[in-house]
Amino acid sequence: MSRILAIETSCDETAAAVVEEGRRILSNVVASQVALHAQYGGIFPEVASRAHIEAIVPVIEQALQAAHVGFDDLDAVAVTCGPGLPGSLLVGVNAAKGLALGRGLPLLGINHLEAHIYAHWLRVEPAPAGSAPPELTFPLLALIVSGGHTELILMSDHGQYEYLGGTLDDAAGEAFDKVGRLLGLPYPGGPAIQKAAERGKPDAFSFPRAWLDGSFDFSFSGLKTAVLREVEKLSTPPQGHILANMAASFQAAVVDVLATKAAQAAEEFDVTAVLLCGGVSANQALRVTTAQRCPVPVYYPPLFLCTDNAAMVAACAHHHFLAGRRAGWDMDVYPTMRLA
Repeated sequence: MSRILAIETSCDETAAAVVEEGRRILSNVVASQVALHAQYGGIFPEVASRAHIEAIVPVIEQALQAAHVGFDDLDAVAVTCGPGLPGSLLVGVNAAKGLALGRGLPLLGINHLEAHIYAHWLRVEPAPAGSAPPELTFPLLALIVSGGHTELILMSDHGQYEYLGGTLDDAAGEAFDKVGRLLGLPYPGGPAIQKAAERGKPDAFSFPRAWLDGSFDFSFSGLKTAVLREVEKLSTPPQGHILANMAASFQAAVVDVLATKAAQAAEEFDVTAVLLCGGVSANQALRVTTAQRCPVPVYYPPLFLCTDNAAMVAACAHHHFLAGRRAGWDMDVYPTMRLA
């Protein structure tokens, strides 16, 4: 049996968790910085790093206490080493190194994108709608959609990945945040746009879709510019039904491209299921539309496992641990780390 303490500080969440066998969550503690960065309308890297330094020790202690375990009960320490903000990653990696070295525990460095995929292996009881079954059959298609990443990854087995395509400019989550600011909505933009869109018509504005035919790549910068042009036509900031219609039309454009390309890849590579991952996988329109269009089942984690957390890092680390992978004490941070 593996019992792993995991640490996640890749962006603006200070998180620690203890997970057994890569499935059973004993604790999952997240200290959010959303309120801290809301005043900037986005993440301020230096502020994020300082907040991680202040929160990292209390969060780790709380995770151990909530799991009712001590260091002698652990088999390894895992930590996100990339991709992410360099300063934020350093806080987590240095904390993990110190704990592992001081307690004589193996150290595991985990790719943040891979960890998002492994949120699907965590068991939550009772299982929410959309959760993956206990056993998944390969090959699988992962659609990773977050503030910093939008990628389609083919997963042929544990630890075996093929990059099919990704964003050429803004990630989907980044586009949500930027358009949220254009519409005068609070940060983060994703939840605010989804809420505003509930009152709007998704076909009220003919916002463009960048299909990039012949590839599984994405582009959202043109869509963002199209929203800006519509906002600039107004004499006052968008409000009421105009705001709702803009939000709904923008969201529909993003979801249309994501769901369509996921469905095409699922069919072309004959996968058994599609795994939605990352913060934007919490978007209800994306969940529903992708499930409607894909020829195979579409799964998504419960909301608390969509955004950055350490439980998913531990779930991923379990498979690295079983495979005998270990990080050296010279492990660095890798801000632009790729999965495949």
